[in-house]
Amino acid sequence: MTADRDTSGRSDEASREGHLVELVDETGAPVGARTVDEAHRLPGMLHRAFSVLLVDPAGRILLQQRAAVKTRFPLRWANTCCGHPAPGQSLDSAAGRRLGEELGIAPVPLTEIGVYLYRAEDPDTGRVEYEYDHVLRGDFDADQAVLPDPDEVADLRWVHPDELWAGLDADPEAYAPWLGGVLSRLTDPAPSSPAAAPSGAGRRSSNRGRFDQIPTVTGQEENPAERSGGR
Repeated sequence: MTADRDTSGRSDEASREGHLVELVDETGAPVGARTVDEAHRLPGMLHRAFSVLLVDPAGRILLQQRAAVKTRFPLRWANTCCGHPAPGQSLDSAAGRRLGEELGIAPVPLTEIGVYLYRAEDPDTGRVEYEYDHVLRGDFDADQAVLPDPDEVADLRWVHPDELWAGLDADPEAYAPWLGGVLSRLTDPAPSSPAAAPSGAGRRSSNRGRFDQIPTVTGQEENPAERSGGR
């Protein structure tokens, strides 16, 4: 289970360091568990993750700029919310928790719209994202209150997908390297299995540093500012 925040609003440090993510194979089948720190050290361990896209009635997506203290791709613009379910934890439960922790948003109904398998190395921190990423979409009114945690989120903005694609093409280094693949699951729907829809489908701009879209085949210390379950 992920750690609850204490009265100061921060997770217990020992719980953060010991938080487990679920390792998976390239079909998404569980194969074990490791700590967040272990999974994100070179060369990286493939593990389950999720990316939430909240969409308003006008079709705009809520983006967050990742906080400067993030150990992976700080200050890059990314989708609404990201995280890792604990081994055996449902995606809905994990994503609802992260929406609350990062943005102060109560859980909203979410629908899985695809899976995105990718690997990206942060050239500045040396950490690795190697993830079997479930993309989750939810409806959200832009007039509703959002209370971002400054330890998680530096800024927020609403953007139309076409504007976001243009930004990814014009200045890819301003965005998290997984954002193009996540966005493609919204704008160019594909089967939920990455084996049926290999990563690399859809539009994507390269980012600084190594970013490998993995073609799938069938068959010591985490930063205290990162919440357990976060990304």
